[in-house]
Amino acid sequence: MQVSIETTSGLERRLTVGVPAEQIDNRADERLKEAAKTIRINGFRKGKAPLKVIKKQYGEDVRQEILGDVINTSLQAAFVQEKVQPAGQPKIEITQFESGKDLEYAAVFEVYPEITLASFDDFSVEKLTADITEDNIDTMVESLRDQQATLTVVERAAADGDSVNLDYLGTKDGEEFAGGKAEKQDLVLGSSSMIPGFEEGVVGLSAGDQKTLSLSFPDDYHAEELKGAAVEFSVTVNSVSEKVLPAVDEELLKKFGAEHGDLTKFREDIKKNMVRELATSVKNKIKTSVMDQLLEANKVDMPSALIASETEALRNQMMQQFGGMQQNKDLDLKSLLPDEMFKEQADRRVGLGLLLSEVVKDNNLTVEADRVTSTIEELASTYDDPQEVINYYNQNPQLKSGIESSVLEDMVVDLILEKATVTEKTVSYEDAVSKDS
Repeated sequence: MQVSIETTSGLERRLTVGVPAEQIDNRADERLKEAAKTIRINGFRKGKAPLKVIKKQYGEDVRQEILGDVINTSLQAAFVQEKVQPAGQPKIEITQFESGKDLEYAAVFEVYPEITLASFDDFSVEKLTADITEDNIDTMVESLRDQQATLTVVERAAADGDSVNLDYLGTKDGEEFAGGKAEKQDLVLGSSSMIPGFEEGVVGLSAGDQKTLSLSFPDDYHAEELKGAAVEFSVTVNSVSEKVLPAVDEELLKKFGAEHGDLTKFREDIKKNMVRELATSVKNKIKTSVMDQLLEANKVDMPSALIASETEALRNQMMQQFGGMQQNKDLDLKSLLPDEMFKEQADRRVGLGLLLSEVVKDNNLTVEADRVTSTIEELASTYDDPQEVINYYNQNPQLKSGIESSVLEDMVVDLILEKATVTEKTVSYEDAVSKDS
């Protein structure tokens, strides 16, 4: 087998492979001999036709059938011979496949970049710490009460926090615009569901009141024709309802799984969950900081094939969230969900994947079984039957593989933190678990 390789540009390589005609013919003859046992040809009994006759009639078809296998086998051998690892599926160009002549083809593909990692000594990571106070627990209890709140119609003017049912009609230059009309729509005042000024304009109105609101759409509004546009909304209030919070009693506690009905124990359970949430949030913030600095310190050439593959995975993930969209064959999904939507996320994922692999390789890291086990046990502890969840993960290789990948990432972060400068900062519980901090 003859093999040559050349660099076409950047990470792209062109591998030219020549497979002797003898190898092709031998493979084809083997296939024909096997097929001859069952082939029926006019003038011969089943399985008794001479190989020469069978070859004349079916030889070219068999050559075409084995082409894929021959290319795949020879290509893998060529990769090993040239010590290259393709990033993505190679594009195959057959240049010669005539009977009696050597098979010649070219494979065009990208290789993984060579990476020399920057030192981790200059990394600086802030670790947030926070105490969970009784006030924090009180706030969480109030949040749980709010989830079970009911609405009661009241005969008074609407206030911030009330739910109003209303009709409205929006006009621009006296003409109704798309999406600007609704009937019997519920709206929580103070929820910022509507454009600025709308909810504030409804505060103080009672059932039966009508009012015209002169407002402007934000300059960054998603609809081009309404960006910064001056509009009017004619609003009619149908009803005003206030939120009624339930009492913190045995009935409420049972709705959140506390069958014991003991408030003290319930608050202890809440604190345990808050401790877990705090630890997860602090860990995620540290991980994000490390990953950001890893990307910033190491500029990597990324194979376009990997970017394309990751983009498609993200698009499919979004399609599944919409549910059923993929069944509509008339939709042009690439136009509806263009590559640009996923570029930043795809670039980040591919870049981090390459860098994390390099850290793992450079430091001979392997997944620690004990950490995998403890991670699964911790995850399972939040369920009613932890052992059932543990068994489910252990019996599902794909799910367990996901945990192993996460643990390996955590090991990379731990390794980097050993060399980075880590400072602690005490903040409130709310700030520590906030996504913005």
